[in-house]
Amino acid sequence: MTDPAADSLRSAVGAVLDPELRRPIGELDMVRDISVVDAVAHVGIVLTIVGCPAAERIATEVRAAAASVPGISDVALDVGVMSPQERHALTERLRGGRAAREMPFGPGTLTRVIAVTSGKGGVGKSTLTANLAASLAGRGLSVGLVDADVHGFSIPGLLGLADADGRVPQPTRIDDLMLPPVAHGVKVISIGMFLRRGAGEGPVGAVAWRGPMLHRTVQQFLTDVYFGDLDVLLLDMPPGTGDIAISVGQLLPNADVLVVTTPQSAASDVAVRSGLVARQTGQRVIGVVENMAAMTLPDGSSFELFGSGGGAAVARALSGDDSEVPLLASVPLSPTLRADADAGIPAVIAHPDDPASLAIARVASAITAEPRGLAGRSLPLRPR
Repeated sequence: MTDPAADSLRSAVGAVLDPELRRPIGELDMVRDISVVDAVAHVGIVLTIVGCPAAERIATEVRAAAASVPGISDVALDVGVMSPQERHALTERLRGGRAAREMPFGPGTLTRVIAVTSGKGGVGKSTLTANLAASLAGRGLSVGLVDADVHGFSIPGLLGLADADGRVPQPTRIDDLMLPPVAHGVKVISIGMFLRRGAGEGPVGAVAWRGPMLHRTVQQFLTDVYFGDLDVLLLDMPPGTGDIAISVGQLLPNADVLVVTTPQSAASDVAVRSGLVARQTGQRVIGVVENMAAMTLPDGSSFELFGSGGGAAVARALSGDDSEVPLLASVPLSPTLRADADAGIPAVIAHPDDPASLAIARVASAITAEPRGLAGRSLPLRPR
């Protein structure tokens, strides 16, 4: 005979989400002994590792879930840690049968992979990528973001993961899996999470790596980081067509590409090259975003700091007889967008009615309007 009170208690506690794995702790086998004695809930749980950064949050939510069960007057919580064997079993379950260091986002994936590229730096690509990720997450999608700009990483700061001293939290490790920090509903990984400042240095150190190290880093981000089931994976690419662009083309030939430019011809002429290189690896250019476009002044006049027409020119240059590349949006110059980026709060969240936020939201709408198709992909279905 089962105890109905204990069953209700186990159901409530098991439904608590692990904030890093984003799955119920009951599903992750983190719930242990459950009993009710004289209206006191006795709950045992185990964390994945010693010093788990989410320990306090999990304990608080487990207590609240247990206390919400009718008839419970108090909660006695016992917190332990998984054994090495239990952690191994957990990582095997999280991989879903994949071998360690196997690429989960290659051809056949149901996750839509989008590389955000630019021909040159300084066009606001990272700011746009961070806001696009937050906008997609705000629509209920499961979103991951890889900061592939190893030399010029900025995503942690743009999403508010850096503290006042510029320090960024490291991913939690479960054996050989890394759990990415989550900001504004977006799972994020960046080389900035692994660098620490030395005496007399700035917030984080610099990266001075060549091709092989860069390739290995991006590969590890894609294979060793547990993103879980994603609807969209964005990659904030470095400017240009160098080592990382080639590596991503080799690792993710199925990725879609979003090209970012400014209206200025000096930027738009170079932006075309990033799209052409992507196509050489089999990737598909899905659109162009023109950033830093004309802004409307308080008197109603238009101010074109960087000129006009660059985005449309890139779209025309990348279009052909077999495919048309659209200009998805022109994002106007926006002091609000810049200020929110410096504050680590995406403007699409802090100021959704700002003209720049509205333009970025249109890009998100265009992406969600064209989900990944299932044609040619094997589905994990078996006849019964």
